[in-house]
Amino acid sequence: MKSSRIPGFYNMTVEQRRDLLRMALEFSSEEMNDLYINEPLPIETADKMIENVIGTFQLPLGLGLNFLINGKDYVIPMAIEEASVIASASHIAKIVRDAGGFQTEATERIMIGQIQVVGCPDYKKAKQDLLDQKESLIKAANAAYPSIVSRGGGTEDLDVRILNEESDSKYGQMLVLHIYVDTRDAMGANIINTMVESIAPIVEELTKGNVYLRILSNFADKCLARARCVIPPEMLATGDYSGGEVRDGVIHAYEFAASDPYRAVTHNKGIMNGIDPVVIATGNDWRAVEAGAHAYASRHGSYGSMTKWYKDETGNLIGEIELPMSVGTVGGATRVHPLAKLSLSMMDIKSAKELAQVIVAVGLAQNLGALKALATDGIQKGHMALHSRSVAIAAGASGEMIDIIAEKLIEQKQIRVGKAKELVEQYKK
Repeated sequence: MKSSRIPGFYNMTVEQRRDLLRMALEFSSEEMNDLYINEPLPIETADKMIENVIGTFQLPLGLGLNFLINGKDYVIPMAIEEASVIASASHIAKIVRDAGGFQTEATERIMIGQIQVVGCPDYKKAKQDLLDQKESLIKAANAAYPSIVSRGGGTEDLDVRILNEESDSKYGQMLVLHIYVDTRDAMGANIINTMVESIAPIVEELTKGNVYLRILSNFADKCLARARCVIPPEMLATGDYSGGEVRDGVIHAYEFAASDPYRAVTHNKGIMNGIDPVVIATGNDWRAVEAGAHAYASRHGSYGSMTKWYKDETGNLIGEIELPMSVGTVGGATRVHPLAKLSLSMMDIKSAKELAQVIVAVGLAQNLGALKALATDGIQKGHMALHSRSVAIAAGASGEMIDIIAEKLIEQKQIRVGKAKELVEQYKK
């Protein structure tokens, strides 16, 4: 894709969009077939992915446009059912693009495996015994999954904690060992679970306790991705609102979320509106990403905003986001689901690190889109205008009638299924 800036893309027909995509990305007919067939996930494949399969469940797949991230253009596949999300993210991406684009970075991809031990005769001695055998434990963990070691990854370190050490704790005392694993371009769940399972007997022998849980942690706080944007205030001007007013409204909205968990939950849900669709489209585990992101928003002892918005000394609006991003580009559904493979190809993603950075940039864009709307005309104006088409369909409209009914609902400012049904009946007469 030479540029993610495609004016008028939303006005094209689906076929025109597909043709443009095919030519721009030089996709083969075989690759494009996955966008054309009614069942992009073959039932035979689905039956091997999960249990008790009876069919497949589809979501609309759209493109986030205008994204310029670290100087590279991206068209970003997003699988989501909610109206206005893709439009909002693309709108903000154009503003940020004109301001120089998003700047992103990521830490090393270190995921965590946990082993729980209870019933140790002496917890402090058990902890020290494990630490004394650190190198041999790391070696044993890597021996359980040599293929990740051959790719430059594997267990790099470990530590040990004693939980509920205080005598007045309402929970039983336990020892927890963490291994820190470089999973390279895999999300790493299978790798880590194999490693902790393999060393559990050694841990049990060293601690003289009983091992119970052996599993990865989805709180991937050593696998972070960050995005940042800088926007001159004049680029934010909207309708009757000056750029400075919009900037200040965005900052006040952020400060509300940073101060109040009731607002923070909704604020962060809007961020995940941008993040989850990309995670889903690429075949990654959106529940793991959600859990890690919300836990990270609570890392200082109370639940707060996943983003930060402020102005610099010259008045520019600065936006920042930092989240755990346990995603992969190999393994799992990323290489099994046809549209997941196609989505990664569309973005020309080279590594899991790159994918993580793209995802947080979309989350930052979506957050600004929501805050900008809330600080000006309100969230409902744009959302309900796009939602009107869904309402029309729910009321029984089809074909060209959908747009006609949707426009009538917007004109009459009554975007309700009951009103839409009345209009459908009138149109049929």
